[in-house]
Amino acid sequence: MRLVTVDSPLSSVAVAVIGVGAMGSGIAQIAAQAGHEVHLVDAIEGAAAGAQARIGTTLASLATKGRITSGQAEAAGAHLSIASSIGDLPQCALVIEAIREDLADKRALFAALAESQPAGTLLASNTSSLDIERIAQGLLHPGRVLGLHFFNPPPRMRLVEVIRGKATSDESLAAAEELMRTWGKTTVRCTSTPGFIVNRVARPFYGEAQRMVEAGVADAATIDFAIREIGGFRMGPMELTDLIGQDVNLAVSTSVWEQTGRDERYAPTEFQRRLVADGHLGRKSGQGVFRYDGAGHAIDALPDKVLAAELASGPTLTNPLGRTLAMLVNEAVDLVARSEASAEDVDTAMELGTNFPKGPIAWGTEIGFDVIATQLGQLDAAFPGGRYRPSPALTWKER
Repeated sequence: MRLVTVDSPLSSVAVAVIGVGAMGSGIAQIAAQAGHEVHLVDAIEGAAAGAQARIGTTLASLATKGRITSGQAEAAGAHLSIASSIGDLPQCALVIEAIREDLADKRALFAALAESQPAGTLLASNTSSLDIERIAQGLLHPGRVLGLHFFNPPPRMRLVEVIRGKATSDESLAAAEELMRTWGKTTVRCTSTPGFIVNRVARPFYGEAQRMVEAGVADAATIDFAIREIGGFRMGPMELTDLIGQDVNLAVSTSVWEQTGRDERYAPTEFQRRLVADGHLGRKSGQGVFRYDGAGHAIDALPDKVLAAELASGPTLTNPLGRTLAMLVNEAVDLVARSEASAEDVDTAMELGTNFPKGPIAWGTEIGFDVIATQLGQLDAAFPGGRYRPSPALTWKER
């Protein structure tokens, strides 16, 4: 069976989704709406049937709202079917794994898929941070293994990170990218670096705010106001981690930190660790950084707007916006300098994957990479240990 290509008729391209929680269900919905026969598999009894019903309800709701026709909803729903196990799957052009973030579980799953699916089947992981090379290690035909990292909720988020392991073939990457485009997605490429583009470059957005609150520079609501209202971000870092879930955000931070050899630049904060240990996970638990009412509205997020303006126009050490932007630019420049992603893809990923108002490379160009280097030098002198070390690429004449 050959790899899927752009001229393959959709009716002949079967897709399987393994693990049909929120992410897997969203991916399956996209594939079904694109005209594929989609096979749902989940190890939990009844989960696949539940996902099928849930997707059907979502499609019906979209039709009621006029976003798709009733005929399109019915057709997409009819494309969904349940497979009781991996061994019961038909030959597929693409299998997407969306199970929990556990390397051992993913390796076992991909080993089974490599044995049961033809050599031409693309095997993709929706992992948000795990190494594709380690997932593919020792498998039959590892060149067809890659990452397709969707963002939540998959039907609405346009970005898909296409992740290349050391063994991933150019043919597999090209076929996956082309298929994602037929699904209406914007793709960016990245090597299998810890956290890929979005989850790696975004770490300082959360970490700087948490460190400044912990140090007593300002309260959480004031830091959020400075970043959101003065910086133009859609959400402040504190309210965003409450929305994501403090436990989920901490898990990603810890994964990137561990995979980079516990590099101080990515070290999780004690501030967030305490929140998680105390069960203050954010909106879903009713309390995170802020407390929430039954409708999910923060009831204690009152900023000091005057202080926020003073901090955002003040020196780097106590400037929430300046510190955050300097760290975002530094991380992005480092990623590009290591040839792990292009500057264009980094900016696209951060704009689409995190709704940043501007890409960090564009910000660096606007602020001045020499200015960023100076700011980081000040931070590194004030807080030694490696977190704020400037990337050598900041001083390159050509970027």
